[in-house]
Amino acid sequence: MKQPILVIMAAGMGSRYGGLKQMDPVGGRGELILDYSLFDAKRAGFERAVIVIKRENEAIFREVMGDRVSRHMKVDYAYQEMTDLPQGFAIPEGRIKPWGTGHAVLSARRLVDAPFCAINADDFYGSGAFQLCYQHLTHLRDDGDIAMVGYLLKNTLSETGYVARGVCEMDAENRLTTLTERTHIISTVDGPLMTEDLTHYTRLDPETVVSMNMWGFPASMMERLEESFPRFLENTLPSNPMKAEFFLPTVVDEQMKAKRGQVTVRITPDKWYGVTYHDDKQEVVDAIGRMTRAGEYPTPLWSEE
Repeated sequence: MKQPILVIMAAGMGSRYGGLKQMDPVGGRGELILDYSLFDAKRAGFERAVIVIKRENEAIFREVMGDRVSRHMKVDYAYQEMTDLPQGFAIPEGRIKPWGTGHAVLSARRLVDAPFCAINADDFYGSGAFQLCYQHLTHLRDDGDIAMVGYLLKNTLSETGYVARGVCEMDAENRLTTLTERTHIISTVDGPLMTEDLTHYTRLDPETVVSMNMWGFPASMMERLEESFPRFLENTLPSNPMKAEFFLPTVVDEQMKAKRGQVTVRITPDKWYGVTYHDDKQEVVDAIGRMTRAGEYPTPLWSEE
């Protein structure tokens, strides 16, 4: 089996955050969240990464990242472009919104020919999550053997505002049965609350397992995405041409329903950190500072480890 590859989705602009948050330093020596993901992935066993970006952001990525990572692992760039569509389709007039996470991963198809882990560039997942995903990818049973790294809801909430989370239901063997997107979850002193109409709130168990968009896929997933994308365009665009998105979990759900894929949820006790809102940044900076002082990360991060 070929060596697993890390695919990092970094093309999105954080509208609620306000800017290109992937380039905002959080480490003591100017390190990005992306640096810590690459570092943790390297420690877990990944030797190669493909970063999916907007072509117009390539210069700033190369300037900020420099060559500090490339001395330790191979890094390639793929470009998520609106014009990357199957034959016979065109961008709806007036649309500026990218095609979504499924399309972001699909944008790396020419560079990925092995099992791969897909993550967001602006999420801090923790070293244990990468170890769980790498272990799964190096012991795949078949072409439908998918992993999802799950987090406890209480470890993923923002004190700044609401968050969206994929709430998981599993069978006795931790096989995913349903993944329900909950778009408005808030943290309270009495635990997390969920609402769909901003009026009626439902309490959620803090131990609920949620998806933070960290997936482990066999190489065949690229073919599945290529098959599914035209169906999405054909079925969804007519009713929502400006905002319809091709989501990665939707394709996973299709594979599960078609009995072509089975998802094992690998649960990590690690705390997830992210910068959904600009005010979240300080919590990330403080957490990384604590972990660095505890010896979990060297400083500078990319020293000659």
